Formats: sequence, structure tokens, C-alpha cells
Amino acid sequence: MSYLKNKRICVTGGAGFLGRFICDKLRERGVADENIFVPRRKDYDLTQEADVVRLYKDAKPEVVIHLAAEVGGIGANRDHPGRFFFANMAMGLHLIEHGRANGLEKFVQTGTVCAYPKFTPVPFKETELWNGYPEETNAPYGVAKKALFVMLDGYKREYGLNSAVVVPVNLYGPHDNFDPHSSHVIPALIRKCIEARDAGDDHITCWGTGSASREFLYVEDAAEAIVTATEKLDTPDPINLGTNMEITIKDLVELIAKLCKFTGKIEWDATKPDGQPRRCLDTSKAKEAMGWEAEVGFEEGLKRTIEWFEQQDEVREVVYG
Repeated sequence: MSYLKNKRICVTGGAGFLGRFICDKLRERGVADENIFVPRRKDYDLTQEADVVRLYKDAKPEVVIHLAAEVGGIGANRDHPGRFFFANMAMGLHLIEHGRANGLEKFVQTGTVCAYPKFTPVPFKETELWNGYPEETNAPYGVAKKALFVMLDGYKREYGLNSAVVVPVNLYGPHDNFDPHSSHVIPALIRKCIEARDAGDDHITCWGTGSASREFLYVEDAAEAIVTATEKLDTPDPINLGTNMEITIKDLVELIAKLCKFTGKIEWDATKPDGQPRRCLDTSKAKEAMGWEAEVGFEEGLKRTIEWFEQQDEVREVVYG
């Protein structure tokens, strides 16, 4: 029986892209709906301490899985460095401190690959997290998340607060954010290719040179990993979540174009940034510590994501404006 079955669990960001899959995984473990509390932003602004105090009073959680974040792609990070630092730092700071004050059993922090130094040797090992400064465009977001790793370590040593820290690569899958300004690379490219295909355009233009590489994790695999970490881990030693598969942005664009049946030309705008040169994680620690490995292959995950997007008339109407 899962450790979580009879626990009251607060999932911040539980109505979002990753959160909906986390909640499904909790239900699969036998957690009743009435024991899963998902705070909505209109009711609780987690960047405000008073709202976090009220959250703990209302929900009385025994476990917090903290997914809520203000985040976006390169453009959004470049436009909102101050807000991204403040919002992500404030949410974690208040949730951890008031969790401690309320006798919380466990706090699970979802980190980010953006916390790694810009020129981390590939594949990224958890021991490299502090060996340099993150890539500049997403450093405020990455540093805010990384500071919470330190906070949880301090709270474990001083107060005995059990916690877990996971560091996923970029996620993708059904229900992702397809907004052109704030989305990450995969949904942005899917939208771009489908719009161009439907409009009969003869080319698309992509940011950068295409030389940077990335690694991607299907959202349902990430959800399984995070719930498993919640069940099995008590110490905030960062653990990478990924697939060990690195792909260049150029190859990614070509693959998505093929799967979206866009046959036009792909052009590159080298005046736009590439972001971090390479990203690929060493995930051996996840397998050793909690027996987790990704299951969904990359092309299969892309097909599922594209199929979902094509079927969502409402989403496409909103996305296309």
C-alpha cells in the first residue's frame, strides 16, 4: 500500500499541465479526491505570505507537492527576470516555512534543469549543480529554484523536515501551454508547424541557429517520477528526471515538421538566442534511489502531443487568436 493513500496532500499547480497528471497518479495510489487539495490562484496567491498561512489553515496538508511556478520559454524569461525570480522564490519560501510551522510531514520541491550552470559537462550530474552560473536568459528562474534546494537542506538539518527534490528536464505532452510567447520549445514548434501547414505557408522561421541541444521528458513519466519520489524519499538530495536522449533543436524542428505534415522550408533567425548550448541529464541516480526510468519514447510522446492538440478545437481557437 502506498505511503500516500491516507494522507492529506496539497498539490500546488495541481490544475496545471503537470499537476493534472500528478493528481491522476495519486488517485491511482488510492488517494481519495477529498484528500487531494489543489489551491487555485484566484483563491490563494502563493507569492503572498498571508495566503499561504490561510492555505495551511484551510487544507491542513500532511504532504505538499510543490509544482506551481511562473515560467516560460526564452522570450518570457528575457522579458520577466525580476518577476520570475520573485514569484518562484516567494512561493517556495512561504510554503516551506509555514509547512515547518504547521508540522508538515513532507515537502516535495520540483526544480528545473535551468538551475544547472551554463557550461555543465554533458550528461549533467547532480554534483555539478553548484559548479557555475546558469545560462543568463533563465538564470533568475533557475537560481530561485536552486535556492529552495538549500532552504530544504537547512530545514532538514535544523528542523527535521522531510523533503525531496527532483530536477526534471523540459516537459512536453497533452495539456501543455501552447501560447506563442510563454510556451516552451515543443508546443511552440507544434503550433508553428500546424499553423503554417493549415495556412499553406511555404516556410517557418525558428529562433537561433538550431545547434543547441535539449532533452525532453513526457509529462506522464515525470508525474510518475514525482509521486514515486514523494513515496520513497525523505532527504532533499537533488535527483535528475530525464530520458538520457539528447537532440539538437535543428533535428527537433525537422522531426516535429514531419510529424505535423508540414512540408515547407525551415529558416533560422540567428539574431535570436539559442539559450544554453547543451542539455542532457545523467538519470542514474533516479534509478538507484527510487527505481524510476522514463517509459514513453520521444517520437511516440510527440505523436500523442500533436494528436491531442489537433483534437482540441477550443485550445486551437484560443491559441490562434
